[in-house]
Amino acid sequence: MVDQAASSFSANGPPDPTTTAFPGTDAAGETVAAIAQAETISADEIALYDRQIRLWGVQAQEKIRTANILLVSIKALANEVAKNLVLAGIGSITLADHEVVKEEDLGAQFLISEADIGKNRAEAAASELQKLNPRVKVNVITRDVRNEQDMAFYSAYDIIIATDLDFLSLSALDSGARLAHRPFYAGGSHGMYGFIFADLGSHDFVVEREVSNIATRIGPETATRSVLATKSKKESGKVIEMVTKRELYSPLLLVNTSPLPPDMQKHPRRLRKVHPLLTCVRALWEYQRNGHGTLPSDSDLQLFTQIAMEKHKELLLPADTLKSDFLRSFLQNLGSELSPVTAFLGGQLAQDVINVLGQRMQPIQNLMLFDGETFQGPVYALHPIFQDDPLPSAIEQPETTLVVG
Repeated sequence: MVDQAASSFSANGPPDPTTTAFPGTDAAGETVAAIAQAETISADEIALYDRQIRLWGVQAQEKIRTANILLVSIKALANEVAKNLVLAGIGSITLADHEVVKEEDLGAQFLISEADIGKNRAEAAASELQKLNPRVKVNVITRDVRNEQDMAFYSAYDIIIATDLDFLSLSALDSGARLAHRPFYAGGSHGMYGFIFADLGSHDFVVEREVSNIATRIGPETATRSVLATKSKKESGKVIEMVTKRELYSPLLLVNTSPLPPDMQKHPRRLRKVHPLLTCVRALWEYQRNGHGTLPSDSDLQLFTQIAMEKHKELLLPADTLKSDFLRSFLQNLGSELSPVTAFLGGQLAQDVINVLGQRMQPIQNLMLFDGETFQGPVYALHPIFQDDPLPSAIEQPETTLVVG
């Protein structure tokens, strides 16, 4: 969630710390102000980020304001991710892109203009991004970092995000981030379709909920998630339980060939509900992994259909749930950028990054898809299954229907 107060930040400049008051005179505002005075967040920052601090707390905001994010490949989706993170008040963001702005980039990328054609994409976007929040440090890398092998490079960042790259590039960046013990996100948008992938390695987070009559058990909760500890507090006359959990993740290289959860495979009705976009995204990754190119064209329909059918079978999905019309639509959307879709995906990805930084709420586990035609956003947890060791394994998350306003 991004504080709307920041949307006018560039026009009015940063608040004057000598005149800015703490937000609100209600109990919540007084609590925020009291905590802030004991922390390193200044009074004007409290005023600027008031609503989001009320949502996730001062400690989480402190982690956000000191975070250093790497964002690789600056196209429409990256524009949205960068905007949301900068408005949320992260410490610094580094834009990495070795490509130059082309005329076709102007359609959905709001951080660049016609005057930027021929300029480096990261440099062109950086100046406009900086205006959104002068408090955030915006850095630029103009060289190709897709095959960076220096672990010190990855270790310099708290989270690494790569968007709109091919499978091999995403996998290389994921591997580097994993070796450096850094969370990694990948995102891609193709017209009406898109995806978000998360590889957080091992991630701990806290869920707050009202205490129920059933005691929370310490130990494994699912094949990838465990409860580590619980404690309680009183808030507004209620007893709130704070549950610390740990999620385990798998790298993209393994996710591309991992099965659906065993318990899901046993239910034909559930298999029939699996969105065909899962097959198409994995078929695209396989197409790229095999060196056929970055994006298949209409002339590759037969080849792509063959790969898609193989990936569909690999997932043990009914053959009749993969329609030729959907395959054709997916191919026709490849390589295009639509602002409403990138805005939705960028908001979801940035929100998950903020949750991970603040260690609040359940993060994406581990592949979220988005179909802009039906407004569906199913999440599939895909992990290899080892006979001798159940972790990491595959756990299905509920498929949800998302309404985009």
